[in-house]
Amino acid sequence: MAKLIFRYGAMDASKTANALMVRFNYYERGMHAVVLKPGMENRDGDNIIKSRIGLSAECESVESFLEERTPDFKDADEIDCIIIDEAQFLSVAQVDQFAWIVDNLNIPVICYGLRTDFLGKAFPGSARLLELADNLEEVPTICWCGHKARFQARVCNGKMVTEGEQVALGGNDMYVSLCRKHFMNGEIGPAFLK
Repeated sequence: MAKLIFRYGAMDASKTANALMVRFNYYERGMHAVVLKPGMENRDGDNIIKSRIGLSAECESVESFLEERTPDFKDADEIDCIIIDEAQFLSVAQVDQFAWIVDNLNIPVICYGLRTDFLGKAFPGSARLLELADNLEEVPTICWCGHKARFQARVCNGKMVTEGEQVALGGNDMYVSLCRKHFMNGEIGPAFLK
């Protein structure tokens, strides 16, 4: 039976690398895994997902995938798995559509993304995944202190940002992963203070 899986973690947890490894596992077995990302996530281009360690693959946007197939999904029997990167940017309606695909077409959907934003608040897509997913799996990473990081702070001019738009696309130059203690205390660590 197919499942809706949400694999979440703070930034730098290797979520994209993990997604690409899962895709490769399907490929090695002669199976077809569709790789998707929300259209707004275009840091590496519209049709590419790329991990910080250099792994990359072509992908489609979530929006075009759903638009081209809804409502009949004629090619459902050709899809063995759907892998979604940056799932925090999914809308609630899109998460519901992927849950429908799992339940009615028996296609597993594996979503990778952040659980919360730079203020520690859930993204709407992540919140819906936390509500609906069959499996929730944390992809761990560590804070500068060595403890498990569960949050990411937005940083500007060496200080933690505490207000602003929920979405600001960026990488290691803009965000740092922190444990709860350092997130709550606003301590971004020595790497950003250099």
